[in-house]
Amino acid sequence: MSERERSTLYELMGGAETVRRIVEAFYPKVQQHPLLAPLFPSNIDPVIEKQILFLSQFFGGPSLYSDVHGHPMMRARHMPFPITQERADAWLGCMAEALTEVGLPQDLRDFLLDRLKGSAYHFINTPEDE
Repeated sequence: MSERERSTLYELMGGAETVRRIVEAFYPKVQQHPLLAPLFPSNIDPVIEKQILFLSQFFGGPSLYSDVHGHPMMRARHMPFPITQERADAWLGCMAEALTEVGLPQDLRDFLLDRLKGSAYHFINTPEDE
């Protein structure tokens, strides 16, 4: 097994600095999206910090989120918010834009988005017509 194959996704994408850049590029897009903005508080800073912790852990980096907030239980944490397929798609679209904005290679962007799709669609808890 080569050194590259042993690297975590977190390391391959550039570690803490890249995760922060992605999240900081992502949330302004979310705040401007008509389907997503109403789900988030006007003071987005605490959300940004939690997302940095979570994505670091999700992509194989240090267990920052669990160390601070306990087990992620992301589906349960998202249940109070009406998440439709359309909103999940919008979230993924904003993330795709952020990944492009920070300059990640296309193959890595595709891989990261594929990993995130499972979670985004797992959080759907509301039919489209609500």
